Amino acid sequence: MMLRHFGRNSTLTLFVFFFSSLFGAGQGAPSNSAGGKLEFVVYLSRHGVRSPTGKASKYNEYAAAPWPEWDVPPGYLTPHGYALMKLFGAYDRAMLAGEGLLAAQGCGDAAHISIVADSDQRTRETGKAIGEGLLPGCALTVQARPEGTADPLFHALEAGVGNIDHALAAAAIAGRIGGDAANPVRAYRPQLAALERILQGCGRATAAAHERTSIFDVPGSLGPGAKDHPAELRGPLATASTLSENLLLEYTEGMPPASVGWGCVDAENLREVMQLHEAEADLVQRTPAIARMYASNLLDQMVRSMEQAVTGKPVAGAPGRPGDRLLILVGHDTNIATVAGTLGLTWIVDGRRDDTPPGGALEFEIWSSPTGGKKLVRAFYTAQTIDQMREGSLLTLDNPPPRAPLFVPGCSTQDLSCTWDAFAAAAQRAIDPNFVAKPR
Repeated sequence: MMLRHFGRNSTLTLFVFFFSSLFGAGQGAPSNSAGGKLEFVVYLSRHGVRSPTGKASKYNEYAAAPWPEWDVPPGYLTPHGYALMKLFGAYDRAMLAGEGLLAAQGCGDAAHISIVADSDQRTRETGKAIGEGLLPGCALTVQARPEGTADPLFHALEAGVGNIDHALAAAAIAGRIGGDAANPVRAYRPQLAALERILQGCGRATAAAHERTSIFDVPGSLGPGAKDHPAELRGPLATASTLSENLLLEYTEGMPPASVGWGCVDAENLREVMQLHEAEADLVQRTPAIARMYASNLLDQMVRSMEQAVTGKPVAGAPGRPGDRLLILVGHDTNIATVAGTLGLTWIVDGRRDDTPPGGALEFEIWSSPTGGKKLVRAFYTAQTIDQMREGSLLTLDNPPPRAPLFVPGCSTQDLSCTWDAFAAAAQRAIDPNFVAKPR
């Protein structure tokens, strides 16, 4: 009854106070907003800053001037990317020590931390960097298969887990774009035009050595994919997705301003053109029918590791060991996007919606209930800002990376926590058992 006498400003004040209390004053604030004790965390991290996966000549067709050359082979983690992930590991140690999960110093926690990485150089090296930052001098082992191996944890479809229904995957995308591969171009024309201007040299006179192809002239189509790609959406949006991420990599690598998009890119227009990468990933990775094919095996094993932590007993097929307090899985943006798409998770971090930049991570935490009842699960997405990456900023509790609390459909309550039973049930509803490998 008292609320009737509150004015508009008072109601707004209560609204702001509620969300400030729920999320903390800053995005890096401790997650223990409802009491209890942190008992286990699983991170699903993307590798750090890498070079583009193709040689510069592959992309020169679309630009008025040559793309820059990198000092590492295509798709490799760079020394700068390694350093950034060490900073992230050190920050994770400080944050988790603040929550009482890890000790602030020493190697005593090494026996309770598992790091599992995909077989690529960029993921293996990222795992090493996180470990160095997390427990310096403690020689944490990174578990990974040999280079070039299709690890079913990160590449289930390529490893032969499940039978891909390519036609269904294409139909699922078609149902989101109105059945016309040209519709995404119409929807994102302003962002495509912004990228086109960058590729043209942003209005500056350039001495092009060749006739460039406009991204608007890339033929568009939608159809079944190949290998571990359930469907392929080709055309301006797909091409722009790759090129815009290459610009992000130049910026976050800390290249001189003149080398970032030929001197045409700053943080503001980079965020604009990165919407193209986010949009393409939303369609080809986060579409639920596709996400479930790609991510069910990974999500199943993540849930098994959480169950192992909850019960204190070995669970077949769980990465990591019984007794672990921290499990770090180092994969790719596709792993994060498809797990998120499977569970229906979404976020905004550093002004970008559902982006999965280098080093970003999904986090699932298990807490004891403050009342001594059932275990609780809280989910977050965290990533360094593009300027923290560019500048190599030290990450501390006073200068944290942004960290967004997530709502898990089907189990989250008003404080964004799930009971363990409700989370496990929601995950099992989302997982497609046809794309889950039998535990060994």
